Amino acid sequence: MVKFLQRVYVYLIFSFLYLPIAVLMVYSFNNSRSRGTWGGFTFKWYQGLFYDRTIMGSLYSTLIIGIGAAVIATIIGTLAAFGIHNSQGWQKRLVMNLTYIPVLNPDIVTAISLMILFVFTRLRLGYLTLLLAHITFNIPYVILSVLPKLRQLNKHLYEAALDLGATPAQALWKIVIPEIMPGIITGLLLAFTLSIDDFVVSFFTTGSGISTLSITIFSMARQGINPKINALSTLMFTLVLVLLIIVNIRQGRDQKKERADKGDPKKQISAYPADPSGLQSGFNRL
Repeated sequence: MVKFLQRVYVYLIFSFLYLPIAVLMVYSFNNSRSRGTWGGFTFKWYQGLFYDRTIMGSLYSTLIIGIGAAVIATIIGTLAAFGIHNSQGWQKRLVMNLTYIPVLNPDIVTAISLMILFVFTRLRLGYLTLLLAHITFNIPYVILSVLPKLRQLNKHLYEAALDLGATPAQALWKIVIPEIMPGIITGLLLAFTLSIDDFVVSFFTTGSGISTLSITIFSMARQGINPKINALSTLMFTLVLVLLIIVNIRQGRDQKKERADKGDPKKQISAYPADPSGLQSGFNRL
């Protein structure tokens, strides 16, 4: 009986969270502009999105900022993860605590802080400040995605590559990067997802005439009932959901592979070969 009530409680919570989104998605196909009546099934609101210059301009800005911020944050975050992983003692703890602050900090605090910083440095609010803001709050998520892969990395592979004549740069590019690539891709996808979904930070750090999709939806909602909002929100929710599913699937596969490797004695032995010269065939590509 207790387990049944717990399941009902969980189902009620998820219904409370996702039922409004389901209603929004259903009414995005409503032929009527009224939210209280069903006028039939239609795709006209989705078709109207592609003819709306404001929405298409916001989509362009969102993609440019999202892709740019995700790529730059992934590069910086990956390099920072290397530095944190190789640090020790109080320095590592200090940097990790600083890394957690943007993750735990409320968005409104981060947004106002960045806005004040840009005003203080006399940076004109626009594409540059918006890009810098998105890079800033995405870097910690990339670091937290890459660090677990660095902890799982077998350091003997890097050392063996150096012993076989590879330069540190070659060993990094051909040995270390492929091993931690799942974490890098996860951080990239997560950064892009957070960027296109952000509203608060974008609202405070963007300039006049530059809007992302989230800001455009906010502006359209203030002007009154517009069925295009339902269609646009549905597309954004679907995109974010797909990206999060991909991230979770990748993480699940990595965890399953890690458990399989730990449970296979042959793989554990092969990770620490008795004869270093036996690694020669594995590093021919160097």
